[in-house]
Amino acid sequence: MPSLGNLFRLPSTEAEGERFDTLLEQAGTTIERIVSTGQASAPGFWYDSPRAEWVVLLSGAASLEFAGDAHPHVMQPGDYLLIEAHRKHRVAWTHDTEPTVWLAVHLAQDSGSLEASQVVPPG
Repeated sequence: MPSLGNLFRLPSTEAEGERFDTLLEQAGTTIERIVSTGQASAPGFWYDSPRAEWVVLLSGAASLEFAGDAHPHVMQPGDYLLIEAHRKHRVAWTHDTEPTVWLAVHLAQDSGSLEASQVVPPG
């Protein structure tokens, strides 16, 4: 029987730090919900993942910085972007008074090189 979940049903207790919930793992692709409550990357820390990641912000607000970019990407609910494998990035801030909920799709390492044109923009 299929299991029904809800991306917006958050845990009733406050957890220390960010919460990562794996929703699906199959063939090297992982879909997870991330709930941030004011967290940011440590000063000087950059993520450098071997897997491409497509991320959408569902609620709250956040700012992502990419190595070599002059301006951060401030994200509001509904905003999404593709982060290429090994594209160094960090979370500058997340909303500090309401949960910031992300949906992240980590693609299989053998999915090949993606280009922005492969991410279909809305209608």
